[in-house]
Amino acid sequence: MTDKFHTELKDLKKGVSEMARFAFSMLQDSQEAFIKQDDSLATTVIDRKDQLREMTVTLEETCYQLIALNQPMAKDMRMIVCSLKVIAASERIGRYGKSTSKIVKEIVGKPHIANMMSLPLMSEYVLAMIDDAITAYETDNKKILDGFSARDDAVDALRQSIFRESITHMMENPKTITQATFYIIIARYLERCGDHACKIAENVLYLETGERIEIK
Repeated sequence: MTDKFHTELKDLKKGVSEMARFAFSMLQDSQEAFIKQDDSLATTVIDRKDQLREMTVTLEETCYQLIALNQPMAKDMRMIVCSLKVIAASERIGRYGKSTSKIVKEIVGKPHIANMMSLPLMSEYVLAMIDDAITAYETDNKKILDGFSARDDAVDALRQSIFRESITHMMENPKTITQATFYIIIARYLERCGDHACKIAENVLYLETGERIEIK
């Protein structure tokens, strides 16, 4: 492959990293907006959705052009495939941030139930997983991904705990039904974001080893 092609691959990786960090910031800010019931911050997250979509389309087109014009093989091809997967996962993470922010706007001014249950802790776990997955992509350091399956299991357990506690509050006090339902939805969003972090991690491992390794 030409030097020009490898320069373009480096530029692609930089662009995908920037997009992934942008999506990460959307989710991170949505969680802060939820915890603090910050309507203004939630609005800024929702307003970023168009830029997220533009970045997605631009980077996907770049990947397709690199494949069509250069017919890459081996690790170069895996790099482009991995990047496409990271783009897709990042877009979903950003969109979950947008959806969470829409919920925030529904519950602003309503006192949190039971100190938000375990949602802040779940958010912390998921954001750390996403951050590590992106860092692994940026640095080609698969060691960062050690123990990812156990971390995903911990996130799943937290979602189940939040679900059970929410149902208990609904049964004990019907006035909490709307709020508790939103908590269940946010927990589900976080669980899915954790799954997308795992998908990024799987593709980084594929990029580095050429092997399909499922994190479950």
